[in-house]
This record gives sequence, structure tokens and C-alpha cells, in this order.
Amino acid sequence: MTYSALLTIILTPLVLLGLATVLTWVERRLLGLWQDRYGPNRVGPGGMFQAVADGTKILFKQDWIPPFADRGVFVLAPAIGMMTVLLSFAVIPLPMHAGIASDMNVGLLFILGMMGLGVYAVVLAGWSSNSKFALLGGMRAAAQMISYEVFMGLSLMGVVMMAGSFSLQDIVAAQAGLWFIIPQCLGFGVFMLAGIAETHRLPFDLPEGENELGAGFHTEYSGMKFGMFFIAEYAGIILVSSLVTTLYLGGWRGPLLPPAVWFLLKTGGMVAFFILLRASLPRPRYDQLMALGWKVLLPLSLLNVMATGTILMLRASL
Repeated sequence: MTYSALLTIILTPLVLLGLATVLTWVERRLLGLWQDRYGPNRVGPGGMFQAVADGTKILFKQDWIPPFADRGVFVLAPAIGMMTVLLSFAVIPLPMHAGIASDMNVGLLFILGMMGLGVYAVVLAGWSSNSKFALLGGMRAAAQMISYEVFMGLSLMGVVMMAGSFSLQDIVAAQAGLWFIIPQCLGFGVFMLAGIAETHRLPFDLPEGENELGAGFHTEYSGMKFGMFFIAEYAGIILVSSLVTTLYLGGWRGPLLPPAVWFLLKTGGMVAFFILLRASLPRPRYDQLMALGWKVLLPLSLLNVMATGTILMLRASL
């Protein structure tokens, strides 16, 4: 293992945790802008130190475990949620010469596998809390995440067929002439909706619906255990945005500007889009969410796979 790879492995989790913390402030400022209100503006210039204040508060909050909870599983659940998100970043290809923790030839499958393991975090959190609201939130989250993982995986098959590889580095290289968002616009739309559902973001935050379930699967959590779920959600937003950049927007490729700037601009734009959805869309009913997946997104993703395969076969026969 080279020193650069070792440095990447050490720094990546630290940078991601810092970015996820800063993103909580960015989200509140953008929501204030789009909803015509101030947002955080008291602590530091532009409320910049609000994230630091919130982090400090949550570190010193009482770490309480309900006496009726399954203690071991209750503690393990947020750690699983945090680790699956952080491990997924190991195969995200950074801009050229910036390093990558692990250039796996099945990197895309590795990320889908880590997202699948993330289901255990919400299910175990809901079950171990021994609370009705938490259990209902955990069951909702499990059904939602498992369902939308199916559509997410199928939506990516068109990208894999066009690139001829599961390696994220190869997928970026295959977009040298044309970004995949153009020929794979249908798969892009399905992937975006699935990504919103996977990260439990509005309007698909039904596992945490406060008007129905209190706080859903993490109702009984407090202190840093709740903070781990909270940070994992924001790290998940960065992960899905990075995947969209890598799979559909050409990764770090772009004219004039340095590769790192292009990667940050594309990923930052997708993060802002996630926040804009929260500011503008209402939450649907749970049955509407599941019907959207199985009755609309599943046929569209299968259609995208068939259309992509047909076009590639016709092109190969010419």
C-alpha cells in the first residue's frame, strides 16, 4: 500500500464528517433563502458557527439508553449506519491524481452492497428500541430502502452496459466524449428518485415522519448515537451526489477548470438540488411512495435496460 493511499484512507472519513457537519449549516442557510426567511444568523458571521455549536451540544448531551431497550443492538445500530456510508466512499473516484482509497473493478457493486447493509441500521434501531413508533419507523424504512434499491440497481444497468465495466474509474473514462446523463436520461431520473428514498430525504422521509411517528426509527436515541444517524444522513446526501456526478455527469471531466473544481461544482450542485426538494415539495402518503416505485419506476428502469441493450446490439451489428 502506497503512502498516498494510506493518507487517503485516513483523511477521507475525517473530511466527510467535517463536510456533513458543515452541510447542516449550508442546508439551513439555503432553506432560509428559498423560503424567504433568515436562517441561522446569530452564531458567527452568517451563522457559520451554528454547526459547531450544535456539534458541541450533542457531544455533551446525556447518552441515555432506555431501560426497556436491547442494549447491545441499540448501541450497534447507529454504528452500522455510519460505517456503511463511510465505507462506500472508499471506491468513489476522486479527481485525477487526487487518489482513491480502493480502485475496485466491482466498485459499483460494492456501493450497492453497502447501501443494502445500511438497511440493518434502521431495522435494528427500530426493533431494539422496543417502542411502537420506532418499530413502525424501522419497518417503513426497511420496506422503502429494500424496494428502492431494486430500482436503483436496475437504473444503473444502462450505465454499466455502455461503459462495459462496474469500475467507477472506467465509467468516468467512458464519458470522455458524452456524459451518460444524455443517453441515460431515463435511468438518471429513476436513480435520482431512488437516491432520495434511500437517504430518507424529503419528500420521501416517511420513516421519520414527525406528524405520524414522532421521529421514526430513532425516536428513542439521544446524544451522540442520534448524532451518528444525523451525520450519516448528510454523508449519504454527499454520497448520492458524488455517485450522480461520477455515473452521469462525467466525474471530474470538464473544460477549462481544473478537474477537482469540476467535481466539487457538480457534486455541490446536486447537494443543493436535494436541499431545494426539501424546501419545495410536500410529503406523499406511504402507499403513494411504494406505488410510485413498483408501478412506475420498476417498468421505467426495465424499459431503460431493454432500450439500452437493443441500441448497443444494433450498433455492434452495423
